[in-house]
Amino acid sequence: MTKIIPIKSASEENNFIYLTFGIVLLLFVAALVEQFPDMPGKHFVQAFSVINILIGLFGFKTSASWIRTTPGFLLSILILASIGYLLEYLKLSYLHLILLLFFYIWAFVLACRLVFFTGSVDLNRIIGALCVYLLLGVIWALLYLFIAQAIPDAFTGLDQRPWYKNFSDIAYYSFATLTTLGYGDIAPVAPLARFLAYMEAILGVFYMAVLVASLVGIGINEAQQKKIS
Repeated sequence: MTKIIPIKSASEENNFIYLTFGIVLLLFVAALVEQFPDMPGKHFVQAFSVINILIGLFGFKTSASWIRTTPGFLLSILILASIGYLLEYLKLSYLHLILLLFFYIWAFVLACRLVFFTGSVDLNRIIGALCVYLLLGVIWALLYLFIAQAIPDAFTGLDQRPWYKNFSDIAYYSFATLTTLGYGDIAPVAPLARFLAYMEAILGVFYMAVLVASLVGIGINEAQQKKIS
């Protein structure tokens, strides 16, 4: 009888590691596809976006025990990848982007609750804060991709291509805007694109201020609790 190999369970001590690793892996794969254009970029970017969803489910929805087995994890990848390919085959790229956007917004809200409103300051919480920051960049990247698909020449320095071919460039632009680096090689032209750009820059600065204040406040509160006890 074949033994079902369980994947190491996520817990409150390590749940952010999975999604953070998944996001970094997705961005790295997208960069590799852009660096080496002969690679099957469409399939790699789509596949790793699907794997990222499952990593998020695995990290936050630990009650779904079937996902934590190797066959269940692989079967889930196959099913979600098939759905992604079907959407692209039916020319429903907008729906594909919307589904990805909903997942990352869900992950962002859940991660914010765990980072800012529960637990003590530990390594997992710090990784969670980084995860939230990465999620912001990815969410805005998907919004930019949606605009780039819907509005021709919405960005200078960006070719009018399918979203999976522009993912690396748009992700780079999103994080450059989030961190207010602003290199200028890609720039918004359409009014909606400009609106999203300055809102992302404002949110990026605001997030850092809230994060530092939150972590410092939690640390001070924990120190006072220890003195009282």
